[in-house]
Amino acid sequence: MPKLFIPKKSLASEIKSYLMITLGLAMYAIAWNFFMSPYSFLVGGMTGIGAIVQYTTGFPMQYTYFMINAVLILIAIKVLGFKFCLKTIYAIFTLTLLLSVFQKVFENQNAYTILGPDKELEVCLVGSIFIGISIALCFLNNGSTGGVDIIAAIVNKYKDVSFGRAMLYIDACIITSSFFIIPYENFSDSLTKVFYGYINLVIVNVSLDYMVNSNRQMVQFFIFSNKYEDIAYYITRSLHRGVTLLDSVGFYSKKEGKVITTLTRANQSNELFNIVKQIDPNALISQTKVMGVYGNGFDKIKTKTTKLKLSEENKDQKE
Repeated sequence: MPKLFIPKKSLASEIKSYLMITLGLAMYAIAWNFFMSPYSFLVGGMTGIGAIVQYTTGFPMQYTYFMINAVLILIAIKVLGFKFCLKTIYAIFTLTLLLSVFQKVFENQNAYTILGPDKELEVCLVGSIFIGISIALCFLNNGSTGGVDIIAAIVNKYKDVSFGRAMLYIDACIITSSFFIIPYENFSDSLTKVFYGYINLVIVNVSLDYMVNSNRQMVQFFIFSNKYEDIAYYITRSLHRGVTLLDSVGFYSKKEGKVITTLTRANQSNELFNIVKQIDPNALISQTKVMGVYGNGFDKIKTKTTKLKLSEENKDQKE
């Protein structure tokens, strides 16, 4: 077998992962303090609960966020594993700090002081997109911003429910509850804030699902090469993906050969191209997207199983 240069995950990749999580947390803290908090917008998650407490009592949101997450993280360690929770613990401490820092940074200069009170819809849209992207950056690097993200990750582990959808259900309850808790001046103000909360909810979860699911997109490859054995060897050893060899016959040349077919995640595509290019630069590669791949090495089948019932005719055929 030819010796190839196969990039390996290293300390540098782990550092990059933490840097991306930190970037996501900074975006969240900026979005909250610059866009959302000045307009008293409602958001979902533990941040939303903290916001309700802050708007009602004046108690800083970040402290409520931290205390609730301290309890949830104990549950997450048992269910999701310490590796997932290590980054989540880092995220909780970091976000608590960043929320406090950017609260002071944007105390006098924020979206409200710059744009005024008549730009609520535009500010809500932009702030919500920032929050959705920030949460996605944490998830894509095996981290979490804590709170509802932890609950959503637990639900996603056992049920065929996306991160965004699980968060949508929980966040909707949090935002709706604010209508009955926060003492606004009148009914109209209460309804308006809840309305903007729902806008935030939808945009955050659409942004989150788009980024997470696009990164988890599955692709199927057909590789035509005379060096199919070498290529198949490195795909199985380096990418840890199964390979199937299909018999082929050239219509014009009548030459028999093998076609490699394999399924990988989209983010492994560059690694596969790297392998094929080093072994056979003249290989023909066909790449197509697939809706989903379930089974060994990919996503789990999370639907409920029911006992199969055969008709009398089918039972006779089976016998």
